[in-house]
Amino acid sequence: MKVLITGAFGNLGTNATSALLEQGHQLRCFDVNTVANEKKAGRIVDKVEVLWGDIRNSSELVDAVKDTDVVIHLAFVLPPVTDEQAELAWDINVGGTQRLIEAMKKVSPNSKIIFSSSFTVFGNTQHLEPPRKVSDPVEATDNYTLHKIECEKLCAGSGLDWCVMRFSLVPPTSAASITSKMFAFPFETRTEFLDPRDAGTAMANAVSSKDIWGKILLIGGGKECQICYGDFISGQMEIIGLDALPKEAFGKDASYTDWLDTGESQRLLKYQQHTMEDWIKYRIAALGAKRGDIISQRETIRKAILDQSPYYKAFLEKQQKG
Repeated sequence: MKVLITGAFGNLGTNATSALLEQGHQLRCFDVNTVANEKKAGRIVDKVEVLWGDIRNSSELVDAVKDTDVVIHLAFVLPPVTDEQAELAWDINVGGTQRLIEAMKKVSPNSKIIFSSSFTVFGNTQHLEPPRKVSDPVEATDNYTLHKIECEKLCAGSGLDWCVMRFSLVPPTSAASITSKMFAFPFETRTEFLDPRDAGTAMANAVSSKDIWGKILLIGGGKECQICYGDFISGQMEIIGLDALPKEAFGKDASYTDWLDTGESQRLLKYQQHTMEDWIKYRIAALGAKRGDIISQRETIRKAILDQSPYYKAFLEKQQKG
């Protein structure tokens, strides 16, 4: 099939591209022209059609959607930009989705759209009995979730064949930067891990499915990937050879994650193939000798990470005061 991926060189996009190529689909990759994206595109430029463009440009979107069977729409601005540059983020996220739909209806009305949403649209549900179901209400808790909810509505009301995929926690394939925000949420917060490779498989399998259209699907790793937030962070520390971080490093902010009922999505797409332990082993192997360099400086690096936590600093100060 002829598939367009917007935001093709982001985390979800690169994994979707790999899975779709493995299945033999014809791909067109649409994204903004940056040094990082050019590097990623260079690895597959002989296998895909690359179109550099801006999702705010309607004429570029018309060119992108021509002769497509399915559009996987991943292009989206993330926090903190959604809050720091609210008008720009709305124009890209919601305006871009509207322009994409209009372009599809204009030149490729038989094409279908798959929209990437998030399990964070359920709001703060830690006080509720898990898992979350598609039938549960959604709640905008920030600009990002507001944009996702608005775009879900746009797709459902587009008149096109559509599917919304609400993804759980998909870690980046590359090393993520450590910031104080990482420590804001309680250690015990329920969250669901999804291996990026399985996320790619879900999207690739969706392209050929006859049974997903008109549905909202919850896409997560399944029961073996239903963990607490602190264990997820500990897994990321294990990847780079560091000891788990203490519970005292974590805060008490509301977290908009939870465990998901993925029964229907797994039945339709059969994508759950890896656990978090599989991911940890995969990332350790990918790091190779670099991991040894990190381990040799583990105490310095671990201290630098903990220094990012205001909660751990407060805990140490309290201990010192007795």
